[in-house]
Amino acid sequence: MTLRFYWYPNCGTCKKAKKFLDEHHVSYQSIHIVENTPTKDEMLKLIRKSGLPAKKFFNTSGKKYREGNMKEKIANASEEEMAAILASDGMLIKRPIATDGQRVTVGFKEDTFAAEWL
Repeated sequence: MTLRFYWYPNCGTCKKAKKFLDEHHVSYQSIHIVENTPTKDEMLKLIRKSGLPAKKFFNTSGKKYREGNMKEKIANASEEEMAAILASDGMLIKRPIATDGQRVTVGFKEDTFAAEWL
C-alpha cells in the first residue's frame, strides 16, 4: 500500500516531513487533513495500529484544542469518544500522520521517519 500522508499545507512540521519524504524519494499520497479529515473509524484504526494512546493524536498546541477546552473534554473520554472528537475537526489532529496500513507515525521526528519509512 502506498504511504498515506495526512498533512496541513500551512503547518511547518508537515512541510518538514514532506520535504524529508521528497528528498528520500518516498512515494506517498498526500491527504489534506482538514479537507479530508479521517472518519471516526479511520481514526480508530490509526490509533490502534500506532500503539499510542488516543490522547497522542490531539494537536495540543492548536487554537481549536485550547478554545474547545479539549484537555478537560478528553480527560475521561474513551478511545471511541476521542476518535469521534478527532474526526469532527481536522485541526484537532496532531500532524502529520503517515501510514502504510500497518504502521503509523504521528508528528515528525526525522529519526522516526527514517526508521519507519525508508
